[in-house]
Amino acid sequence: MDTSLMLSVAIAVVAVIAVVAGLLIWRSRRRRNDALATKSAATRQDGGAVGDTGSQDGRSTATAAAASQAEQAEQAERAGSAPQSTGVQQPASSADFSSGSAQTAQKPAEATQPTVPSTEQPESSDSRLVRLKARLSKSSNAFGRALFSILAKDHLSESDWEDVEDTLLLADVGAQASEELVDELRNDARITGTADPAQVKEALRAKLLALVGTGADVDRRLNADKPDAHKPGVIIMVGVNGTGKTTTAGKLARLFVAEGKSVMMGAADTFRAAAADQLETWGAKVAVPVVRSDKDGADPASVAFEAAQRAKDEHADVLIIDTAGRLQNKANLMDELGKIRRVTEKVLPVDEVLLVLDATTGQNGMAQAKVFAEAIGLTGVVLSKLDGSAKGGIVISVQKELGVPVKLVGLGEGPDDLAPFDAAGFVDGILA
Repeated sequence: MDTSLMLSVAIAVVAVIAVVAGLLIWRSRRRRNDALATKSAATRQDGGAVGDTGSQDGRSTATAAAASQAEQAEQAERAGSAPQSTGVQQPASSADFSSGSAQTAQKPAEATQPTVPSTEQPESSDSRLVRLKARLSKSSNAFGRALFSILAKDHLSESDWEDVEDTLLLADVGAQASEELVDELRNDARITGTADPAQVKEALRAKLLALVGTGADVDRRLNADKPDAHKPGVIIMVGVNGTGKTTTAGKLARLFVAEGKSVMMGAADTFRAAAADQLETWGAKVAVPVVRSDKDGADPASVAFEAAQRAKDEHADVLIIDTAGRLQNKANLMDELGKIRRVTEKVLPVDEVLLVLDATTGQNGMAQAKVFAEAIGLTGVVLSKLDGSAKGGIVISVQKELGVPVKLVGLGEGPDDLAPFDAAGFVDGILA
């Protein structure tokens, strides 16, 4: 073999070896690049997941913050005022713009004016007296009219005088007062000596006025209305359940408001669940505050004490304390009324104790009145449901037995159907 041929073969072998080596190097680099690419992709995927999680956490935080602000705004709207602004506007973050609900929640709540409950203007005392006379005169069974029909006869027999006494007894005038009135009528020449209806009526009117008591000899003013009254003047309302005591306390507050006085009420009836709520309803209508306990069954004396202290601190003109209705045969409960008075007087003197009586109960009411007078002492009587009925004689008997005047009368269910008692108007009404 010549030299040139061997050289060609050597060159060819070297070329093949170079090609093979190049292929091996290319394949190795490709595998390495593929491995690096796979690792890089995995890294990018993990980083993307972490970024997504961070973004979600950011949006969740922003949403929670927005929800909190929305809740605050809603609470402010319910309270009747917009949330206060600090005057510095905070820049919005990118997370805030990523959620439309967050943007909406971050809008400031619109300011709303608080709703002020409208108060009523109670009827004046003069107007109430006019209605008192009108209602009594419209009554179809006033006992005064029954007496007049008997006494106006030409000749009065013994049976007629018995009818007069029976009429008085049925009207709850009382046995002693009825007997005295019959004796005076039989000795009055204007009745026994003539049948003139005008003279008979005038004689009957004079006798009834003497029994009821006129303004000249009976002072029916509430002590809080007197020139030398204490301020605050304290009035304690007492009476058995069902006489309208709490309602009367609310109506009395309206009467004082109509006179331009500042009034406060104390809900010392802590045993009847709805009593304090009822009193607050009355007070809210005429802007009269009510002091009450946070729980039912609390010590009534403690409520009275707190009410007296607050009335004194706020310089109220009148404090009305409502008490629980008591059964007159429960001595321990009656003693509690005395405790209420004693505790109250540690802060303020008690000027008035008013007994609320249902005028339709008649002599049963008299039995109640005597027990209350012994337990706490009375300065006056309020007769509820006095509409000129045949039971109107309770006015005479209650004053005669207790020695205290009837100061107020209730004539109906309306909020202003409580009026100062006017003796002349009462007698004229039942004789009309």
